[in-house]
Amino acid sequence: MRKTPAFWYGTTPPPPALKPLGWLYDRLSRLRRRLASPYHAEVPVLCIGNLTMGGSGKTPVAIAVSHILHDLGFLPHFLTRGYGGTLKGPVLVKPAQHSFQDTGDEPLLLARHAPCWVSRKRTAGAVAAAEGGAGAIIMDDGFQNPSLSKNLSFLVIDASAGFGNGAVFPAGPLREHPKNGLKRADACVLLGAEDEKSREDWQHKLREYGY
Repeated sequence: MRKTPAFWYGTTPPPPALKPLGWLYDRLSRLRRRLASPYHAEVPVLCIGNLTMGGSGKTPVAIAVSHILHDLGFLPHFLTRGYGGTLKGPVLVKPAQHSFQDTGDEPLLLARHAPCWVSRKRTAGAVAAAEGGAGAIIMDDGFQNPSLSKNLSFLVIDASAGFGNGAVFPAGPLREHPKNGLKRADACVLLGAEDEKSREDWQHKLREYGY
């Protein structure tokens, strides 16, 4: 497991050489999204994403959304890249047959709640899920990936970690600048804001980013 650089979430500034790399990473990501021609799936696609590298609680939120959709009469299927696994897919996860070496840990957890597809190519996974009977597709991660059109996007924010030092990878933990990402989000899910003051502070911070 890769260790998170201390300066991502600390007070020590990142090495100067990383700042231009972060600027380049952000610009290339924006260009990629601008030039993309997203595939529109046959069923609604809901994306559970975040703005930082690593986990921020996306999987529990995805599971909660699957239960809501099920109660509303939809048949949700999960779609994930299967980080840490060897299977490229698209493949339907079968907990009795697949191991974490095959799919990664999270798909095995998701498959306990609804059918879960692992696919490195999200468009192929969306096609497979729709053909497999999905009434809706829940993407666990993939907010920055422009290959698949989303009908609804949720950004999950860890209130305690926040956006770290506010710099884009590799100078910081951000996948993109918050102002750009928040423009594409339909809603934010704030996790770990235990008290009213913390929630108010985050509301103020998000307003500063134009959300």
